[in-house]
Amino acid sequence: MTSAPVQALHGIYLGLLAGVIPALVSFGFGFIFRYVTGLSVPAFGVVVLGVALAGVNGGFLAFADPTITQAANSTTLVVALLVVAMLTFYTHSVGDKMGATLPRRISLKSLRERTLHTDAIELVGGRDEVAVSVVGGVRDLEGYPPLPESLRTSIRDAEWRFPADLPLSELEGRFVDRLRSDFDVEEASVTVDEHGRATVAAAPPAAGVSKRTPVGKRAVSVPALVPTGIARGDEVSVLAGDSRVDGTVVSAKSGGKPAAEPTAPADDDESEDAEPSAKPAPTTTGGEGRVTVAVQRPDAEALLAADRTRIVVRARGTRREYELLGLLRRGGQRVRRLTLRADAPVVDTTLADANLRETYGVTVLAVRHDGSWTVAPSGDVALAAGDELFVAGPRRELDAFEEVAK
Repeated sequence: MTSAPVQALHGIYLGLLAGVIPALVSFGFGFIFRYVTGLSVPAFGVVVLGVALAGVNGGFLAFADPTITQAANSTTLVVALLVVAMLTFYTHSVGDKMGATLPRRISLKSLRERTLHTDAIELVGGRDEVAVSVVGGVRDLEGYPPLPESLRTSIRDAEWRFPADLPLSELEGRFVDRLRSDFDVEEASVTVDEHGRATVAAAPPAAGVSKRTPVGKRAVSVPALVPTGIARGDEVSVLAGDSRVDGTVVSAKSGGKPAAEPTAPADDDESEDAEPSAKPAPTTTGGEGRVTVAVQRPDAEALLAADRTRIVVRARGTRREYELLGLLRRGGQRVRRLTLRADAPVVDTTLADANLRETYGVTVLAVRHDGSWTVAPSGDVALAAGDELFVAGPRRELDAFEEVAK
């Protein structure tokens, strides 16, 4: 019978020989899981997997198997199992530590953000765009009335163009926003694949003028000599005798042509990638017609009592903020709004201590803390979990900062 020391040496040899593949698998599990998710795989689970991969009678259950513990070479087999277990434990620890220290370029968030295939991207006017096509017709949403056939056809035949650098999840959100604004649909669901093909389901508008009238105001329709070019959303003054009432156009019609549908409202990132309208906005042709205006309740009574009114269009003024955003874009800068999560590295520090400009290459334009905004904050402004920030910087730096802060 072979002596115990010889069996132990034989077991070490067999353990090293059989533990190569389990050790590599354990290293890969530890590294990839920590690198992508930021979490550690339980070491015990990896060791059990490694021993099972070694093919020794189902892993640690071999210690209780009489065919091994009572065998003539039991010392060899048990030592081999221990060597495999230690190898997998060690390599898992090394992979986990390496995954934690290497700079993260891949995350669950980035894996979830599907992007467009290059074949679907077009260069239009110096920027990459994608023309999304509706395939399979526009379906009805369950629980809502069916869409009118004319609306279904209009949605299917409309031109849908978006910036090509958006993740598909955001592209689908933009598509839904455009459906609501351009076609007044009550609800919509959109799925876009990597080739720019959209599956669309929508519910018809729940209301007309009442839906477009702001809360707290009344819509009043008055006959008037309608100026050329009025569209929904224009600010006008209605002159009724000696009274002057200011309001917003809800709808207008002259010469048989209605006013425009409203354009899509800007969201937090709209300043970065504003897409063109799905169709040119129609306007009034001018002449005798009717205008429906949203006004305050006391003003509505004055307009209802008037026999004849006149319409004066009021200027909204120059939108200087768009000029600023244009300058930032031409300089390679973007503006983004984000909310700090509880474990963000900048939480519970001040702007001066966080030193975002040097560390992340971004500049904080405004901070919202306890419900109030601080514009151009000083360095002693504290950052806490749940605070909202407007930050400016190059797109790459903004993406990196959002990865660690949001």
